[in-house]
Amino acid sequence: MLRFAPSPTGDMHVGDLRIALFNYIIAKQRNEELVVRMEESENTPTIEGKDKEFLDILGLFGVDYSNVIYQSENLRYHRMMAIQLIHAKKAFSCFCTPAELEVKRAVAKKANKPFVYDDTCSHLRADMVIDNENPFTIRLQRPEAAVVIKDLIQGEISFTPDEIDAFVIMRAEKYPTDNFACAVDDMISDISLVIRSEEHLNDTPKQIAVRSALGYEKEMEYAHLPVILNEKGEKLSKNDAHASVKWLLEEGFLPSAIINYLLQLGNTTPEEIFSLEDALEWLDLSKLSTFSERFDLETLKAINSQHLRNLDDKELSRYVGFADEAMGKVAKIYLGEASTLKELRPKIEAVFAAKVIPDTLTDQAAIMKKVIIAAPYIESFDAFNVYIAKESGLEGEAFTKTLSLLITGSENGPDVAKLYVYLKDFLGEIVK
Repeated sequence: MLRFAPSPTGDMHVGDLRIALFNYIIAKQRNEELVVRMEESENTPTIEGKDKEFLDILGLFGVDYSNVIYQSENLRYHRMMAIQLIHAKKAFSCFCTPAELEVKRAVAKKANKPFVYDDTCSHLRADMVIDNENPFTIRLQRPEAAVVIKDLIQGEISFTPDEIDAFVIMRAEKYPTDNFACAVDDMISDISLVIRSEEHLNDTPKQIAVRSALGYEKEMEYAHLPVILNEKGEKLSKNDAHASVKWLLEEGFLPSAIINYLLQLGNTTPEEIFSLEDALEWLDLSKLSTFSERFDLETLKAINSQHLRNLDDKELSRYVGFADEAMGKVAKIYLGEASTLKELRPKIEAVFAAKVIPDTLTDQAAIMKKVIIAAPYIESFDAFNVYIAKESGLEGEAFTKTLSLLITGSENGPDVAKLYVYLKDFLGEIVK
């Protein structure tokens, strides 16, 4: 069993989608199920409706899953497991106040040392715990030995007991910390492989320590994907302009192109342009780079343009507001100057819109328009061109610019000769 565990606190990030895609592909390759777990926290409450939006996006990108789990549904298990650890003396009640801990952190910082809990409350007598009416957290006892992770991407990494520390597993409000909830949830779902961002690499030994303390013997595999960077070489955050999957879709990027781009980041692929189905055949976690890659919108645009070209003509025509194979072919001609649907649609719309004619060509346009409207049906562009030139009396640049304006809405649109073969049946609608 694999899991995709997002926190629906905002728009889906491209990093989240990338992780979902990897989980889906590896689950398919291993013939295992994939579950979606909505991770919730009292510190980062979910936004109403965002969970459904996440699921809709997964569906749009072809990521199938067997079940949806909400972390809050497991709260009773989190509390039961915490009590079990207390009884087994694998965890302890900590009465240190936030102010006291902040002082200790400041001392460690001043000494240029990492903060490590000093075990003030780790061996309190039972009566001192029972008689203490102050709020308390629950901390896991610090592991006695190092925890070694054999990551499928990052390689072998060892964490010392002090790096793991006696960390809090239940807050004073009796809600689990993220690491504790995640560890318990993975146990409940019988997860075999966790694929997630390298941001969570330091969380992994803590989650392993939780499961070990609970006597969970199944050894889980891990694969931590390098983060995606922005153009400045910093982590691509939710505040970056093109970090949102929703924004990319609104900008007119195809899901297939976004998939193509995200799967090739830090990866060596057999082909530059491929589909999700193709990736099922060759994706290999062990061959991924351990280095982070920058998100390059121009590269995504180039990939998107190619995916648009690869669409069936009729399907592409639907994306630009038609249901006609000929208009799909027209759209592909315009892909020479557009790479997204947002860029492409206005260019196609301009063909059928009322034309804005500059003052210098008003008279010529009026003459040519009458000639085109009155013209018989002409099969070839060459014959059409000769006929219009003869009947209008226009020639040279005045002729070519006026014809381009009346057909494309632009003096410098695509070659009218290429467009004519697909637009000749629509001239009555175009020239108006």
